[in-house]
Amino acid sequence: MFAYLSGKITHRTPTAIHLDVNGVGYDIQISLNTFSEIESKDEVKLFTHLYMREDIHTILLYGFCTMVEKDLFLMLTSVSGIGMNTARIILSSLHPMEVKAAIASGDANTFKKVKGIGGKTADRLILDLKDKITRLATVEELKEISKIPMGSSSEEAISALVSLGFQKAKAEKAVSSVSSPGAKLEDLVKDALKLLT
Repeated sequence: MFAYLSGKITHRTPTAIHLDVNGVGYDIQISLNTFSEIESKDEVKLFTHLYMREDIHTILLYGFCTMVEKDLFLMLTSVSGIGMNTARIILSSLHPMEVKAAIASGDANTFKKVKGIGGKTADRLILDLKDKITRLATVEELKEISKIPMGSSSEEAISALVSLGFQKAKAEKAVSSVSSPGAKLEDLVKDALKLLT
């Protein structure tokens, strides 16, 4: 329904933003990858996907900093057993290029480290998406692994983990275990995710 939205960020957390588009505020769900790209920006353009479930009256709007991430999200959710939240956790745990590389190389272990992904789901994900990924990705893309810098607090990391579906007590324990002075938010969340999965 919406291909993209451009506007001013009026509120942001590691898992969601409020985007003011000509006076209309949109609540947009995002991954940590997108958060790291837009963290220091006031105005952004996000590629969007609208998810609706009429049976439980749920409408969610997901936003992505690039079409590559949006396309990956849609591919991931096309796999049986991978819902919207699991796809977002994958894109919060791994950079899009890491996801592409893992699929193209058949690396199921990379996906098994992500919360909600077991061995069968990881194998199915690779089986379903390998041909699509190798057709769409260049060799350079598959070799690229990006490290995205950003900074924030342990509280934001805990909040991000809770938003991704973890119990607060477990999130607090995991973040406490990996926290160090000056630790970056993305590093905290990724390291905590490894302990929680």
